[in-house]
Amino acid sequence: MISSAGGLASGLGRSASVMVTSSVADWCGWASLVLSHIYGVAVVGDTPNSLLGMRVVAGELKGRKIQAPEGKTTRPTTDMAREATFNALGSLNVVVGARVVDAFAGSGALGIEAISRGAAHCTFIERDRVAVEVLRENLETLGIADRATVIRGDVMTSLRNVTDATLVLADPPYDFVAWQELLDATLADLVVAESDRELGGADAPFAGWTQVRVKRYGRAFVTFLQR
Repeated sequence: MISSAGGLASGLGRSASVMVTSSVADWCGWASLVLSHIYGVAVVGDTPNSLLGMRVVAGELKGRKIQAPEGKTTRPTTDMAREATFNALGSLNVVVGARVVDAFAGSGALGIEAISRGAAHCTFIERDRVAVEVLRENLETLGIADRATVIRGDVMTSLRNVTDATLVLADPPYDFVAWQELLDATLADLVVAESDRELGGADAPFAGWTQVRVKRYGRAFVTFLQR
């Protein structure tokens, strides 16, 4: 009897352990989905920028997967913000046939979305070596390398050399503040800027530029600036 009771207690202990482990696993899975929905990222190990299923939202490449560099050097735009931004650009008829610059490109998700929706060409500018390698792999895998130019270097310097740009997509790190310098460097007439604050409003206008649209998505403000 003692042996049986001990076995029962041991079995109950194991069952409770399995239940707790399962509950923790379920909670972690739920938390990851919530984080993915809100921020577009999953916290997995030491790679908080690993994405859960980042894909092209619409166009000829709709549903195709986009790889993202691991680590903290890039901050990908969420799918929700990307979809809303490009829907707004589509309503302005400025994507099809556009010559786009994806500044601070990271994985290239913004520029790839533009190409998928009909942009003629995109120049991707990124200084991080690992991110550039992932970006080039994405372009090759998606079969759009012939519609893209990749520049590894400083955004400010490189922007001045892109003389045919009609649209600039800029998603720098959130601590970026040199917006006026970036705007001065671009020859395009429309810039879409993602930041942790509203840009170019009445209280802080940019010389030569007008804020035409601003929307907030979670922590991010997406601002349309027109020359």
